[in-house]
Amino acid sequence: MSNKDELRNSAENAVGKAKEGLGEATDNESLAAEGRADQAQANIKQAGENVKDAAKNLKG
Repeated sequence: MSNKDELRNSAENAVGKAKEGLGEATDNESLAAEGRADQAQANIKQAGENVKDAAKNLKG
């Protein structure tokens, strides 16, 4: 996986955590849920990148 993809996924995860925290602090369940969804999406992307890396390592 490229560092660019890893940084992008990490940033998306961080934004999700911030949204979730802000939503919980302000009792805004919609914002908290959006933050959790952002984190889940970042984790799915990260998992996909890990699978691609594993496949490349098996070929090489």
